[in-house]
Amino acid sequence: MDQGFGKKDRLKSKKLIDKLFVEGKSIKSYPLKLVYTSFESSELPGLKTGVSVPKKLVKTAVKRNRIKRLMREVFRKNKYLVTSDLSTSQAFMFIYISRDEITYEKLEENMIRILKKFSEKN
Repeated sequence: MDQGFGKKDRLKSKKLIDKLFVEGKSIKSYPLKLVYTSFESSELPGLKTGVSVPKKLVKTAVKRNRIKRLMREVFRKNKYLVTSDLSTSQAFMFIYISRDEITYEKLEENMIRILKKFSEKN
């Protein structure tokens, strides 16, 4: 089981990000929101994932970067919940929708809940 989160796993394509926000569906589990869509890929089915913390909600860059770092780490540890049953390539964007700081444990609990909701829908 690959627990990495390297360059090939990151969502960087402007076209794909635009498609994600135009055509994507979303799931919420406060304080996280997952926006996802499937896309065509020449490679094996996989995930492209991005994280976002709005400047409007979390004012300082230090706090935003900490939350993003925690979100990436929690996803990296728990992505096996969705990668095992993928039939098509998926693009994920996790958006933090709270003004408050969060602990690693609380974030992990909500991330697992949101990934399980996604697995049930697909």
